[in-house]
Amino acid sequence: MKQAKISVDDDGVEPQVCVIELGGTVGDIESMPFIEAFRQFQFKVKRDNFCNIHVSLVPQPIATGEQKTKPTQNSVRELRGLGLSPDLIMCRCATPLENATKEKISMFCHVEPTQVICVADVSSIYRVPLLLEDQGVVGYICQRLDLPIEMRAGKMLTKWKEMSDRCDRLLEHVSIALVGKYTKFSDSYASVIKALEHSALAINHKLEIKFIDSADLEPNTLQEEPVKYHEAWQKLCSADGVLVPGGFGVRGTEGKIQAISWARKKKKPFLGVCLGMQLAVCEFARNVIGWQDANSTEFHPESKHPVVIDMPEHNPGQMGGTMRLGKRRTIFKSNTSILRKLYGDAEYVDERHRHRFEVNPELKHHFEERGFRFVGQDVEGERMEVIELDDHAYFVGVQYHPEFTSRPIKPSPPYFGLLLAAAGKLQSYLQKGCRLSPRDTYSDLSDSSSPDSEIAELKFPSVS
Repeated sequence: MKQAKISVDDDGVEPQVCVIELGGTVGDIESMPFIEAFRQFQFKVKRDNFCNIHVSLVPQPIATGEQKTKPTQNSVRELRGLGLSPDLIMCRCATPLENATKEKISMFCHVEPTQVICVADVSSIYRVPLLLEDQGVVGYICQRLDLPIEMRAGKMLTKWKEMSDRCDRLLEHVSIALVGKYTKFSDSYASVIKALEHSALAINHKLEIKFIDSADLEPNTLQEEPVKYHEAWQKLCSADGVLVPGGFGVRGTEGKIQAISWARKKKKPFLGVCLGMQLAVCEFARNVIGWQDANSTEFHPESKHPVVIDMPEHNPGQMGGTMRLGKRRTIFKSNTSILRKLYGDAEYVDERHRHRFEVNPELKHHFEERGFRFVGQDVEGERMEVIELDDHAYFVGVQYHPEFTSRPIKPSPPYFGLLLAAAGKLQSYLQKGCRLSPRDTYSDLSDSSSPDSEIAELKFPSVS
């Protein structure tokens, strides 16, 4: 696999910290344009603003058990021949680096032993930052780039360490049925899966995701592959909650509607994201309001009841900027909204969007008469952004993608609500003023619910 990554300042200005990570075969022709760009870039920003981190595999054959350094030596040699020298060498290995291995890499790659960092396999990905901190990576980068930062890593990492420790000793389980179209490739839902994991950790539960291909829930599958049909429904019925994430295309949409209908009727916690919210609107229109052909114009342009329609942001038609993208503001229209409470009783939220079709605002009153409420709308009140269903423990849909802003110690509120409801803790959480029990709460030595405030206080000097 060839990959190249540049981390720069989010503000788009010239970076104060430029960290380059190279993976794959350095001399591969596909990597050459990236390496040449980096070589030139280091002169543009000057050495004090440029840090090259080289990631290399240290294999350990089972037959000998010896940690091999030749791949690292060869890749560093090639990298230097192309005009780049590593400041840190990150050694991926199954077991911790032996002292002899580290000294060998140091000697033949012309770096200090402290610049050879061991990134051994750990129990969870959340332990990796702790592993790097223990080896002084943060301190080295600050010294290397001359960053006059008052180090407060102890405070910032307190909750992170608690979270990683918790990840290793979870006893209670909670299961979520993820009903989608690309469930054979879990990477297709990487952000969604991470958001679920963040929320599960926050409530001290081990997460089990039941991947269900939405097409397997449809009647056609019952006729053609009954075993697959019954297995899919067994997974759905045994889950503690249901999630229908975003997507596009008509294939599998009827299966998603079947899953939504089941969650609504059985009072199972449900979260619909983007297309998932749109299909929840379609399901309610068909089975409660009685519009049997209710659909999205994306799938049925001639529907007599187009409950979801194309509302292009800019230019109509198939070409041009027709998608609604980026961070947008959603205004809560109800003081009793569950999601509003989960957001800390905020009057509005700013979340990221990526869609073209939206709920038809002209049909809004038909839904609200039946207890299907549009509790969040855009600033102009034209776009329906959040739905909630009365007389249900947790039936929520959002037009935006909250998984994009979820963080390990600060989970996304819509996903957090789904996990709370699935674990049977939502009502208790709301009654306590949106507070977790002491057993589930991270320590508050940093006087905040996450390290965000501490990070925001760190001041970086500007580049001259």
